[in-house]
Amino acid sequence: MIEMLKGSLILVGAIFMFLAALGLVRLPDLLTRMHATTKAATLGASLIMLAVALHFGEVAVVARALGVILFIMMTAPVAAHVIGRAGYFVGSRLWHGTVKDELRPNYDPLTHELKSGLETEANAVHQPRENDPK
Repeated sequence: MIEMLKGSLILVGAIFMFLAALGLVRLPDLLTRMHATTKAATLGASLIMLAVALHFGEVAVVARALGVILFIMMTAPVAAHVIGRAGYFVGSRLWHGTVKDELRPNYDPLTHELKSGLETEANAVHQPRENDPK
């Protein structure tokens, strides 16, 4: 029974990893590619690590496998967010079918300032710095 569970976890994990790779090749722009690879690869790697934990069954291996799963789940979304945001800021083109661009009204590409949308009149005024381009 455990062998079937391990095999199915590895198979489903590999399928998710394959879908992540397929999304990387097939999707049209940086942000959708980041979304597909982050979600599917995180789930795929986690399922494979669960199979590893079940296969070895030792406390040290299970603890390490769970640590790897926790590390992947904590770092992959943050890394994808940072990479996607950096790609947006350097001018990566969005797909022509993108319906909503929530950063456009709040981002100034000349000064690279991103406003949160929660500014008051007092703190929304641009304060020039010494090293700002003139």
